[in-house]
Parts: sequence; structure tokens; C-alpha cells
Amino acid sequence: MRVEQHHDYRRRLAALDEKVAGAQLDPAAQVQRAAGLLAGRVGCPVDEAHTYLLNRAAQQGRPVAAVAGDILAALQGRPGPGSRSLDAEMNQALRPRSRSPVSRRRHARVHAPSQVVDDWGALVQQVLDAMPGDQMVLAPVFGDDGEVTDWVIVAVSQATADFSGQDVARTVGQRISQAYPATVETPVWQAWREVLADGQPREVGPFPYVSRSDRSPGDVLMTAWVSQVGPGVLSRWVRHDEQTRQAERIAQTERLGQLGWGEADLVTGQIVWSDGLYRIYERDAALGPLSSEEQNALTLPEDEPIRRQATEGFGRGDTVDFTTRIRVGGRVKYVRSVVDAVRDVQGRPLKVYGIVQDVTVQQTTRAQLAEAEQLLQQHQHSLAVEHELAAQLRQIVLPVPAQPFDLPGLRVAVRYIPAEEASRVGGDWFHAASADDGCVVLAVGDIAGHGMHAATMMAQLRHMLAGLTVTTTTDPAQLLWHLNRLLYSCATTATAAVARFDPGSQSLTWAQAGHPAPLHARAGTTTALPRPHGQLLGADRDARYDTATVSLDPADLLLFYTDGLIEHRRHTLAEGLAPVIATLNDISASGSSQPLADLLSRLRRANPDDDTCLLAVRHHTAAPPTGR
Repeated sequence: MRVEQHHDYRRRLAALDEKVAGAQLDPAAQVQRAAGLLAGRVGCPVDEAHTYLLNRAAQQGRPVAAVAGDILAALQGRPGPGSRSLDAEMNQALRPRSRSPVSRRRHARVHAPSQVVDDWGALVQQVLDAMPGDQMVLAPVFGDDGEVTDWVIVAVSQATADFSGQDVARTVGQRISQAYPATVETPVWQAWREVLADGQPREVGPFPYVSRSDRSPGDVLMTAWVSQVGPGVLSRWVRHDEQTRQAERIAQTERLGQLGWGEADLVTGQIVWSDGLYRIYERDAALGPLSSEEQNALTLPEDEPIRRQATEGFGRGDTVDFTTRIRVGGRVKYVRSVVDAVRDVQGRPLKVYGIVQDVTVQQTTRAQLAEAEQLLQQHQHSLAVEHELAAQLRQIVLPVPAQPFDLPGLRVAVRYIPAEEASRVGGDWFHAASADDGCVVLAVGDIAGHGMHAATMMAQLRHMLAGLTVTTTTDPAQLLWHLNRLLYSCATTATAAVARFDPGSQSLTWAQAGHPAPLHARAGTTTALPRPHGQLLGADRDARYDTATVSLDPADLLLFYTDGLIEHRRHTLAEGLAPVIATLNDISASGSSQPLADLLSRLRRANPDDDTCLLAVRHHTAAPPTGR
């Protein structure tokens, strides 16, 4: 394809020959002409020669047309009437002057000025410096019989990888037989001779190159392309092992990244796609690439403005990056495209390069995350509404007194500490009231769960306890037995501690259902009351509950609490209980005139995950003092 492109370009350049002799070309035509001459002399594609001109102009800080004019002047020599053809004149001008004895014997056939000969070697090296791949320009060395006996390395591309272990740049000026003796009389050596003889480019290989280097021993499979350049040859080659590794890396990158690349030569009309691009568009590679019109037709109508905007940006010379949806095989895909171009001096694109990525998974995931976020926001709103309703219900059903209050033989103080998280409104509750038999019934409990259900069950449980103390019994074990039957029928569980205080005997009888034991503080020492047998409410329909009794002295403090006081995600129950005991020890030993108020003022820390209900009592027989 490159040979056909090269010959096609030479035919188009021939049409300009008549203008060169007597007329000055416009800048664009001058650049195109210089690129064509470079490509013809060096044997490279025209677009690579054009890229070299652009790079050369950028390095020198000069207009590309001026650099092209210099090259035209050096290459074509501006022949006058009766001169030989332009190609012949250029070959004559580009023929280098060899400084070896052999070249002096052939000097009679070389008519180019020495400056032009020197410029040839320098110009070829500059061109190779701008070209990718492994490339080398060689000049023949002739024997006395006129046959080629060796080759001198004239120029080497910067990208050339030398697997023989030597610095490639230092081989310039050396003979092949010295620098790369394994090349002598190989198929590529013969190809150099044949190209020099008839000027026709050749492809050689794959053939084994037997390396004699310790760094890369053994056979290396290679393919070479040889073409004539000036008085010598340009040899380009690839190592198949390296080529295979690079192809595998590219293919793996395409697969992992869901990528594909493509390029379109606007001069020749040739379009090339990678395997990855065929996969993205689900197209049979045997059918060849889709045209631009066919690709555009796949875009969903809703995304057409995005594609048009990208086209406008590309027309202004921008590198465009855009994502659109296409319909392929009955499915919608999201594809991200990054497109750039090699342009002429007037900004017109000569070759278009593009990378396409299938981002359907990312876009679908993003849409799903957005939907999940919306649902989460709705859920959070519902939780906020539920929290507000549950809080209002709690205030109605379970108003918490702001100050300590008196019951027969006891002074009582209550505090409710809500969870830090609004969505964690729980079913913590308390009860403190006198009964018809003169006793005082105390209780705290915690319904399993949070939200409206917990608040509703809390209200039912508390009201049932209050009703039972009036109509049925004040015995703590019997009260828990009835509460257990209620929760079992509702398929709900809860914990609770219920106590009955007898003012006459100053004794407190209590029972528990899976609940923390009350803390008893006396003269600076705090202990948990021994727990009688009792299991979680609602877990077993026939559960049995026992009671225990303790006497209260006038200075004693008793604290009933729910587990939110001592449970915390960052420490154990023992670590949570320790500061509560220390606080009770301190207050019971201090002789405070208002121990209940002091105690509850110091137990104010909220639990982030659960509500807390505190019920503190102390012995009280005298008239209410001023301070509580």
C-alpha cells in the first residue's frame, strides 16, 4: 500500500514540474512539493515526510513554507532549459561523495558539488531522526571489479533497537561487515544489491538473523523492507518476537480497557481499524471499517447535538473528546471518542486518528448509582418523617418530667437521652407511680428495634403495665409474666426491669427480663443488684420470672437504666459501665443535698446508635426540701 501511495503521489507531483521551472509555487503547494521530494528520495510515506517538515520548522522557529523552500532548492537544483529531467537532476544532486579510495575511483561518475554531497548525508539523518521504527541508510562499497563488496552505514534512526549490544549512533560511518558481521551474505544483504541494481523496493523474510552477541544469543526472526534512496538503500526491519509482544500488549490493553483505535487517510481514502474497534461496533472484520456516515447513523437522535458540537470543534482544529450513545445489534452502547488529526499548514486535516472506548458499564453503573442515591434520599426523607412522628408519639405517651418528683417513701428523677442519629428513635420507656396498696411500682424497658413500630409497642407495653398495677397485681414477677404474653402474641421482643417499693419495710423487690441490673450506691460504693432469673420478653410464651429483695437506707441511690447508657460501638460493656459506677460512687460519697439532679446532670452523653432512659431514686421520708 505504501508503494502504491508513493507512486500515486509521484504522478501527482509530475503535474507540478512545469510550474517549478518558471513560476513560484504558493506556500501550500511548496510544502506539498517538498514533502513529495523527500518521500521519493528517502523512500518513506508522504505523511511522514510532511511530519518531518513540520517538526523541522518548529525546531528552527521558521514558517514551514520557508523550510520547504530550502529543501526544494537543495533537492531540485532548479534546472534550466535543455537540462535533464527533474528526477535525474535530483538524483545527481543527492549522490554523495565517498571519501574512500573506492569512491574516488568511481568519482568520475559523480558530478554533484561536495556541499550537496555533504548535505545529502545530513538531510537523510535528519529525516530518519523524525521517523519511527528500526531504519538504516546504507551506501555501497565497490570492489575493483565494480561489484558491491560492503556497505557503509550513512544514517540510523533514533528509535533503532540494537540487539547486538552496541550503541547504534556509533555505528554511523562503519562498514556493515564490521558493525554487524552476521548480516553478510544474508537474504537482506542480497536484497540491498538487487534494489541498488534495479531501483525496485523489496520485502525480505521472515528470515533468521543469527546474533553473535552474548546479550542476545541465538536466532532472531526478522522481516526487512528495502528501497532505494539516492545512491544507497534504506533498510527497515522488524523483529517478529518484539512485534508479537507489542501486538499482544496492544490487544490486551484493548480488551482490558474496552478500547479500539482507528485512522483515516483523507488523501488516499484508506481507513484502518483495530480489532478492538470491530468488537465495539460488533462488525465482521471481513466487511472492513464503517464509513464516517455509517458510524454517525448509529448515533441516537437525542445525542446528535453532542456529535455536531464535537464535529464543529474538530473543524476548528481542536482535539475532541465526547461520549454518545449508539445502537448496535439491538442494544444501546455508550461510546467515548477522542479524535485528533495531522493537518497541513492551512489547518486542513490530512489524516484523522481516533480512540474509541466502550463505557457502557461505567455509564450504566453511574445511572444505577444515581437511582440508588435518589431512593436513598427518599428513604432518608421517610425516616426523617417517621422520626418526627415517633418523637411526637413519645412525647404524648411518655412525657418526661423536667424535675425530680416525690412518691411514697421515694424521690424519683427521670431523664430520656435520644440517640445521636435521628433515624435511631427507639422504644425505651419508664414507669414510676404509686399503687392502690400503698406501694410504688418502678420500671424501665427497651423494645427491640427502632422507629414507629418500636414507639407504638412501647406505648402498648407501658399502658398495659399501668393497667395491671391497678387491676391485677403489683408483684414484679407476675407483671413481667403478663407483659411476656402480650409481646409473644405480637411477635415482638423487649427487655425490662420492674420493682415494687414498700415504704413501710423500706424494702425493694424486683424482677428482670433480660435487662441490666439496677445499680445500688451506698456511701461511695456502687454494685449491681444480684439478678434473679428471667428471660427476654416475647421470646418464650411460658417463660418464668423470679424476684429478689434489697433494703434501702436513707442515703442510698438506686439507678435503673436501659442499655444505651453503657453500650457503645467503640468500647465494651465493662468499659461503658465503669464511668457510670465512678459517677455514682462520687455522688453517693459527697453528701450532696440534691444527689438525683447531680447524677442525671453528669449522665448526659448520648449514644450514637440507641436511645437511653434513666430512672434514679433515693430514700425520702421527710418533707420535700428546697434542693432536690
